[in-house]
Amino acid sequence: MCKFKLVFLFLLTVPCVFGQDDQEHNPNDEVELTATHNGHPGPSIQDSQDDAKRNEQPPFKPRNQHDVDESNAKYTDYTNWDSLTSRYAPPQESQRGGIPYYVTEQRLREIRKEFMYWYFDLGGDGDNIGDWQKTIQSSSPQVHKNLNFQLPFFGFRFNYTRVSINGYLEFSDPPENYPAYPLVFPVKDWPKMNDPSFMGIFFSKCRIGSLRTEDLDRRKPGVYFRLERDLQTRIDQLGVEMRERVKWDIREGMIGAETFNPKHAIIVTWKNISFAGGIPQALYTTNTFQLVLATDEVFTYAIFNYLDLQWTSHTEALGDTLKGEGGTPAFIGFNAGNGTRSYEYMPYSQASVIRDLSGRGWGNGFKGRHIFRIDENIIVGSCNKDIDGANLPLVFAPESGNMLGGTMVNITGPCFDPNDKIICKFDVEDEIFGTVVDSNRAVCIQPRLFVEGYVRLEIAIGPGKYKWKGKYFVETPATAAEKIFFEDYSVHEKYPPEIKISWVKYNLTTNENANIRISLWGYRETTIRPEFLYIDELATGIMNTGRHVITPGEFRLRDNRNVSDIKFGFIQINLTEPIPIEGTSTRITPLIWSRPIPLGWYFAPQWEREFGQNWPDTLCDNWIRNDRYLRNFANELPQCPCTLEHALSDKGRYMPDPDCDKDANPKCEYHRGAVHCVRTASPTLEGSEQQCCYDKNLYLMLSYDQQWGSSPHRSHNLGYLPWNEANKVPTLSHWFHDMVPKYLCCRWQHEQAVGCETVRFERRPTQDCVAYQPPAVGGVFGDPHLITFDDVTYTFNGKGEFVLVRSNTIQNRLDIQARFEQMNMNAYGEVKATQMTSVVARGNLSTIVEVRMRPQEAQWRYRLDVFADGRRIYFDRPSIKFQHFPGVTVYTPTYILNQSEVLVMFDSGAGIEVVENKGYMTTRVYLPWTYINKTRGLLGNWSFNPNDDLIDPDDLQVSVPTTLDENERLYNEFGMKWMLEDKDDPKKGQALFFREYARTSSYYNNKTFKPEFRMIAEEIIPGNISTERDNAYKFCFDDPQCIYDYAVTLNRDLAHFTLNYKSSILNLKEINKKRVISCGVLETPRFGRKSNFMFVPGTKVTFECNQDFILVGDQRRECMPEGYWDVPTYGYTECLRQQEYSSRTAGLTSGIIIAVIIPIVLGLVYVAFMFLKGKQKQRNEDEREQFAFEEQKRKAQESARMKLTTAEMDDDDESSGLTQKNQFSTLSTHDSQDYNTNSTHKSPHKETDVY
Repeated sequence: MCKFKLVFLFLLTVPCVFGQDDQEHNPNDEVELTATHNGHPGPSIQDSQDDAKRNEQPPFKPRNQHDVDESNAKYTDYTNWDSLTSRYAPPQESQRGGIPYYVTEQRLREIRKEFMYWYFDLGGDGDNIGDWQKTIQSSSPQVHKNLNFQLPFFGFRFNYTRVSINGYLEFSDPPENYPAYPLVFPVKDWPKMNDPSFMGIFFSKCRIGSLRTEDLDRRKPGVYFRLERDLQTRIDQLGVEMRERVKWDIREGMIGAETFNPKHAIIVTWKNISFAGGIPQALYTTNTFQLVLATDEVFTYAIFNYLDLQWTSHTEALGDTLKGEGGTPAFIGFNAGNGTRSYEYMPYSQASVIRDLSGRGWGNGFKGRHIFRIDENIIVGSCNKDIDGANLPLVFAPESGNMLGGTMVNITGPCFDPNDKIICKFDVEDEIFGTVVDSNRAVCIQPRLFVEGYVRLEIAIGPGKYKWKGKYFVETPATAAEKIFFEDYSVHEKYPPEIKISWVKYNLTTNENANIRISLWGYRETTIRPEFLYIDELATGIMNTGRHVITPGEFRLRDNRNVSDIKFGFIQINLTEPIPIEGTSTRITPLIWSRPIPLGWYFAPQWEREFGQNWPDTLCDNWIRNDRYLRNFANELPQCPCTLEHALSDKGRYMPDPDCDKDANPKCEYHRGAVHCVRTASPTLEGSEQQCCYDKNLYLMLSYDQQWGSSPHRSHNLGYLPWNEANKVPTLSHWFHDMVPKYLCCRWQHEQAVGCETVRFERRPTQDCVAYQPPAVGGVFGDPHLITFDDVTYTFNGKGEFVLVRSNTIQNRLDIQARFEQMNMNAYGEVKATQMTSVVARGNLSTIVEVRMRPQEAQWRYRLDVFADGRRIYFDRPSIKFQHFPGVTVYTPTYILNQSEVLVMFDSGAGIEVVENKGYMTTRVYLPWTYINKTRGLLGNWSFNPNDDLIDPDDLQVSVPTTLDENERLYNEFGMKWMLEDKDDPKKGQALFFREYARTSSYYNNKTFKPEFRMIAEEIIPGNISTERDNAYKFCFDDPQCIYDYAVTLNRDLAHFTLNYKSSILNLKEINKKRVISCGVLETPRFGRKSNFMFVPGTKVTFECNQDFILVGDQRRECMPEGYWDVPTYGYTECLRQQEYSSRTAGLTSGIIIAVIIPIVLGLVYVAFMFLKGKQKQRNEDEREQFAFEEQKRKAQESARMKLTTAEMDDDDESSGLTQKNQFSTLSTHDSQDYNTNSTHKSPHKETDVY
């Protein structure tokens, strides 16, 4: 809580002239403005002696009787003027110059005890009527007021207002008559009937009543208006008191307003107001209420003070004529106007319990005070005990917090009792107990949540049910708002001498004497359940100065063996002693977290003692071994684009990497030399993500070339369902698996260490871009013109809701729909053309996302509204720039502050980009190749064949336009057939738009609307304004779409953005048609370097080696036009140490010698072998011949014996035995000679046989 300094106080005497009226008011009377209520005690500081002296000054007394003569304008002495007791309004002159006024605690406490804010019925700069509005009467019920500043209200912004007697401030004209009671806003018949913008504190038909005799406040009945501007620089008494009072009433009465500092304030008071239509006696039945507005021109807050409510309804709403009871009570709430949004304060508005307004609210401890924030949405700051249900809206602030926990969440919803037991439940985590602060506020401390994105936040009172519910956004530790800062890179080193940290001390407490505690926490995954553990206390009992120096040497002797396997963690800072919540005895301990950091600076001495001096190598080997056991994930990832140009044009698959973003974070700590990195928006089915980084040449950086190259990640930063398991925890699993090895293997060793190369080449290698396929692009622009995926351009001015893209396959379901509404009228009347005002999409079973153009008057802060599952979401803080929902990621570029560009990325790789400029919107759709031949709708059938682009829902092909005069044919035969209806059509799907106030498709669809079909300016623009024809060609050159848009609307801005948006779509198409030929990976030799890291045809790479290394192999390589590196002439390029080179050279020489000797030896062996083989062959032949001879000899002997036997048998028949003997001898001698002749021919050395 803010502290007010003790200073002295003087009042400046300002003589002013006042006129007097005819009322019976005595200027000497010091009256109490309102009944005093026991309110909030206010801020607590001590009074100074000077302040005490001021309080001792005598009460107000005019200088003489003539100073306050009511019949004449006289001077009044303001030296001792007191805003709490005087009926005189200070003149405007008192707001400038003079001695500065300082409010004390005691004075501020007195002021804040009053229920009603100031309103004066005397003095001022006019007719001595103060703030009273004499022009407001029953016959003239309102008065116009110029504010001269911007008042944000319900998305719009106004610099004026109209004060009405009927209990509201108005910003646009109401209808002449409301159709019926109860009133319904927005007006359903808008724009045919006016839909007013107003703040209704008691919206009813009223008239000025009369004072009752029992009224203590005798100021005249009526409407009072007071405007206090430039409060932040005011030094006068009322200006300072107004600023401090409204500031602290808002800060303490509305959660989330802790830093609000009002710049302007408006006080409107309706005093003794009666109802219209009553009898004369009804003038004494009156209500008194007050509206206080405070704004800094960005945030606006409203305070409704209900002092007294005696009646509820006027006679036209069927209230009775005496008491104003019965019928339909007054409307309480806000209406944005122009058919947009409204908020009715339930259950009080137009209900019999409206009387309870004066007894409910409890804003700042007052019954009857209700506080709202009203700049963009209506957020209630007061509790509600008169409503019941199963899904009551819970208001809380902040609306997001770090996943690690510790965020103090302030809650408003049910009315709390000090003895209530508050139970809070975040998502599916265990219940935690909250603390009651006051009737309107309880506090819950967010626990650690292993989730990301929007989760349920529910509360219950006591053992009751969880009735009050809201959506709480959980920020990942890597993207959460940074609260602890490191002044240099020493935290990334192994042995830094010191680490300097800083933080915003007021994030913990405003007490500069408070002590803090700094502790260290870490994360590990050793089982299926991850562990987030306390490690050590780094400092305690030190002053909260916002700076501290950590000396790692102090922890050198620590022995945390139970947690020494933790490699990264976080620094936490919290208060040593809990602090009380303002005005209560409840004490809390705020805490803040750092971003993830490596813990080498803390654990290095312990690791050194355990693993030796080469501990990074040992830990790296352990990580590599563990990672090899895990499943392969890279096969599921999309390919990286080769160039940054392609990466930036693939908006369905790739989004900026927060760690290296050319627009938001160009330091690129983990990818030095990169100008930009992109990563996939959603995790794959394995929970992984792709990362692609680009160097100054705008080409992909490869891990094969350097340690800073791109690398795929096993775990996506967003984690993966279920988030509470190992490998799936947002940020923490990503660091455990993908960031830790960068330190263990590379940064704490060197780039060419074996472990680093293993990570770069094996475990996390860059996937080259050889197989990358750019997406197809189609778009809508102007009023409206369409360019299909196959480059067909045509104009379609349908009015209603239509199908842009529909894919209804099992694996790739996609629905993209657009709403086209008629253009505003121009100076010459109705414009027969439409423009796109909303786009909605859903992929497979993803969350439905709608992007809608806001009304032009409501674009001062946000240009586009984004709905996710029917709920408005915003991107106005860095930690919520990227929001992930089931199946889809939605983000706005970091350089966009007004929400004028929104990107929607589905898990399938399809994407939508919506851009708005000056009230004109374009949509570009990106589709990966998995959608080829699977799309229908206004953006055509993507088949690379433009002739079959236009296919209607019945699969009938419509011929594509060949000239500009075919718009009417396309309108009837193709475009209108894709109009959505209020039913589910299996061919077109069901309308996905978020429906507000029962506005279905039939509300927007108009089948009878006939747009302007002609495209020629001379045919569209009448001859009496022929100069506009010249302007059409002057502004548009020869572009037919631009000429048409200008001719139809005569709006130069529209024509300009039509040209711009069209060229953007065509440029994207040209970029994605460029084919980048890549030769793929050419590894840098270990202990060497490459002359460049290019990989496109024509690239010539020269290799060099580090000092004391010798290059072997090819010194130069070239990327060939066909997309491959030339074949090395001298072999694979390597860099060798001298010893290794000498050894390899000696080995090579030995090899040469061996290569020469071995052929000779082999030759001799061969000759010897052949000789021996010949000898063996001869021996075998001789043996065969010997066997043949023996066989022949045996046969001859057998034959001789047979013949001899025959001769002996014939001896008995022969006459002379001697003769036979001589014949036999002759025959034997002849046969023997023949045999010897043969034997001598075949074997000359054969020995002669002897018988």
